[in-house]
Amino acid sequence: MAKGKNTRQEYKITGDKVVEKIKELVKEGNVRRVILKNEKGKTLVEFPLTVGVVGVALLPVWAAIGTIAALVANLTIVVEKTEE
Repeated sequence: MAKGKNTRQEYKITGDKVVEKIKELVKEGNVRRVILKNEKGKTLVEFPLTVGVVGVALLPVWAAIGTIAALVANLTIVVEKTEE
C-alpha cells in the first residue's frame, strides 16, 4: 500500500459529465477511493480503487456510475488521493 498523506477533493458536476470526469481523475493516478453523492449530500455509491486496477476490471464500476448519472441530475464526486 502506498504511504503518504491522504487528501480529499470534491467536484460538483452534472450527471452527464460524471463518467468522463472520473475517468480523467483515475488517469491522473493516486486515486484511492471515489464517492458519489446526490444534491443533498447522501452517499449513493462508494468504491475503492487499488493500484493497478485499470481497463476491463473497471467495466462494472463504469456501468454503475453511468446508471446513477442517468438518474441524478447533479452529483458531487469526492475523490480520496494519496499524496507522496
